[in-house]
Amino acid sequence: MEQFLVFIMNHWILSAVWLVFFILVILNESARGGAQLSPQQATRLINSENAVVLDVRKKDEFKTGHLPNSLNIPATNISNRLGELEPYRNKPIILVCKTGTTTGTVGATLKKAGFENVTRLKGGITEWLSNNLPLVKS
Repeated sequence: MEQFLVFIMNHWILSAVWLVFFILVILNESARGGAQLSPQQATRLINSENAVVLDVRKKDEFKTGHLPNSLNIPATNISNRLGELEPYRNKPIILVCKTGTTTGTVGATLKKAGFENVTRLKGGITEWLSNNLPLVKS
């Protein structure tokens, strides 16, 4: 750790450029996958606008617990199974994964396919549970 700090002090311009690049990559990823919602905002959207919850985790993870009434299409299969989402094209879609990191790519895929109202659950299932909100097991 000491060597890392020495490196940053000796190469502060390089470190600053790297930091700016890192921040820009994060902002780009979050922008292309849709806005992020807190668990409370997601709950309001589900209750007021009948938003569709799309859980993109693997099937075995989904079975251990998921948001009520959510659909499960693993992120690796999203391109092949877009037809299953066609009935929900005009509804808000909330993407959910374990920690909120996988949904950016899925959101970009959905937007490219013409789904306009796509959002992501900030922090994923982990954040949902930390707010003491219930999951359903199947």
